[in-house]
Amino acid sequence: MFTSDEEEEEEVFNSETENLIMSTLRQDSNLVPSTQDTKTMENGNPPSNDETVQNGNGDRPGLGKREEAHSTPYIRMISAFAAIGGFLFGYDTGVVSGAMLLLKDEFSLSSYMQEIIVSSTIGAAFLFALLGGFLNDMFGRKIVTILASFVFTVGAVILAMAQNVIMLIVGRFILGIGIGFASMTVPMYIAESSPPHLRGGLVTVNSLFITGGQFVASLMDGAFSYIKPGGWRYMLGLAGVPSAIQFFGFFFLPESPRWLMKKGREAQARDVLIKLRGTTDVHDEMQEMRALVQADSQQADAGYPTILRILRTPTVLRAVIVGCGLQLFQQLSGINTVMYYSASIIKMAGVRSQRTAIWLTSLTSGINFVFTLVGLWLVEKIGRKKLIMGSLAGVLLSLVVLAVGFQMIAYHTPPVTRFDPQFENESCSSYKWCEDCIDDSSCGFCYHGSVGSINGSCLAKSSHKDTHSAYGLCEEGAGGHETWALDYCLTSYSWMAIFGLVLYLMFFAPGMGPMPWTINSEIYPLWARSTGNSLATATNWISNLAVSMTFLTLTETLTKSGTYWMFVGIAALGLIFIATCVPETKGQKLEEVEELFRGPLCRCCGTQTGPGGAKHTRYRAVSPSGSS
Repeated sequence: MFTSDEEEEEEVFNSETENLIMSTLRQDSNLVPSTQDTKTMENGNPPSNDETVQNGNGDRPGLGKREEAHSTPYIRMISAFAAIGGFLFGYDTGVVSGAMLLLKDEFSLSSYMQEIIVSSTIGAAFLFALLGGFLNDMFGRKIVTILASFVFTVGAVILAMAQNVIMLIVGRFILGIGIGFASMTVPMYIAESSPPHLRGGLVTVNSLFITGGQFVASLMDGAFSYIKPGGWRYMLGLAGVPSAIQFFGFFFLPESPRWLMKKGREAQARDVLIKLRGTTDVHDEMQEMRALVQADSQQADAGYPTILRILRTPTVLRAVIVGCGLQLFQQLSGINTVMYYSASIIKMAGVRSQRTAIWLTSLTSGINFVFTLVGLWLVEKIGRKKLIMGSLAGVLLSLVVLAVGFQMIAYHTPPVTRFDPQFENESCSSYKWCEDCIDDSSCGFCYHGSVGSINGSCLAKSSHKDTHSAYGLCEEGAGGHETWALDYCLTSYSWMAIFGLVLYLMFFAPGMGPMPWTINSEIYPLWARSTGNSLATATNWISNLAVSMTFLTLTETLTKSGTYWMFVGIAALGLIFIATCVPETKGQKLEEVEELFRGPLCRCCGTQTGPGGAKHTRYRAVSPSGSS
């Protein structure tokens, strides 16, 4: 697959790019390689960390220590303001779980229609995340962020005013457009505006806002579940408030200095950089941006489109496979069966009250938020690979608990004890157990009593309102004390499903949640970084779409326990993939990370460590007289 000619071509190109950057830096500011680094290049050994002047991102050579002291509250403010896009993303994925319970009753939604409403947002996000890359290059990060917040506000207004299912789908699709633009743009805007020593922390603000948005959404679900009918309008419509704030506020925020430099607007780039750094001493950073822009220009004219160059460059192609694989297993390990349908799963576990199910959903979202903070604390202590492997191992265990829990619920399901001869020819009357009854989407379980002493019958649901049966003791206006259970059976094992959900989020949030994004930001060279991340993000959205489109159908086809056993198998494959194919990137400069992919894609044993013999150049600024 990978030929020696392609390897040689890649080495030649990398050498030409390095020479271009060195030449530009020498011309602009008398930056030259130090004597020690010249020897390093000759003997092939990289300098030690204490000798290398490097930034936190490893993106550019030679940011001096003076820049590390330059940071202002302003950069933190614009990062938080930009991360409202992440909050909107999180709010939307969180709010739909509780809102769907109310929408299902009000519009009599089938499982298929629920999946369409949820998935329309994800499909739009997938398409417009790809388009967002082009728009970002053409019009800039600021304009695309403003466009994203405007579109999101429009979608929220449509949802708040929705009168039918078509309006719900259209509103959700428009929300997806905004989410697609924001998911592509916000991390890039924050990274390009941040000083190197703050970049990693500020970019993670976006991840925190995503989980924070999910938590706030679950609280809104709980609060507005008491308003009937129409509580869902407030749940979905309130998303327009923060998006409107971001829309108007972003008019007063600066464009990314990197994008301005790329477009040849150096004076504006310098003005923005001075404001972001809080100092006029931005000469070195301007020089480095100029050098990288020139290098990118040469790469753009290398004769091949970026996607073809990736296919022809073995190290980068291996990195793309790893990056896309991480995003694939993140979604196929079942996270969206928790975030999108958590309230429904809690009701499946036997929780009768709709409001109780929604409030329990807020507990799961809060756990997701708290344990994301745990992951941010651990990532630089134990490394990316250990964290994500430990996380996925815990996810696998949690999925086993969920699968066994739903299996026990099905095994101990209450029997159908009441049969009305008047309706014996109805298909629902043929079921002997509650679990079989509710697995049929046209039937529900009508019962009286508590765990261990339940008398119940399987009845057809009403065609007008699925909160009642079409006939019998649970028919609307029957006036009895029966309980109508459309999607759950009451058993003494209901706690296992809820425990499995909580355990899942405790393990998923620290590693499998943020680490695929972190690793993807590190494993691509500069010329392929946008395209590599775009491909990985597209993989995330399309697998997200596949799971959300099929989950409820899978639970009806494979049963609930069978669906989670399927996720167990996928998680096991993910563990093997990460153990053999994903290198540890902790403590590596981005230039060194690329070297990790020079060997075979996957190793059956051993640990991929930092490269030996790679060329590293350290640049130091010298005065015109030649003294340091």
